[in-house]
Amino acid sequence: MYAVFESGGKQHRASQGDFLSLELLKADPGDEVAFDNVMLVSEGEEVSVGNPFLPKSRVLATVVRHERLKKVRVIKFKRRKNYLRRAGHRQWVTVVQVTSIEN
Repeated sequence: MYAVFESGGKQHRASQGDFLSLELLKADPGDEVAFDNVMLVSEGEEVSVGNPFLPKSRVLATVVRHERLKKVRVIKFKRRKNYLRRAGHRQWVTVVQVTSIEN
């Protein structure tokens, strides 16, 4: 059984027990979170597709930790003008473990 749901403007495919890295959520480690924007649920041969969401379905997950991704480096450069700027960015993500999928 798996589900496709929306969180942070992105779609994620999840099964029970999966660990997912999502956009930063305002929840503490150990908290239970529910995702109601479920677009698809598949149980064996039976597939339910929402228009755009399934009304009674939700994905339940537990927050494991908050962490940062690898650094993305950005360089602005103009040749012959003695202009060079470097910047870096590390995005915060929340790691969750899917506990159940309610259909």
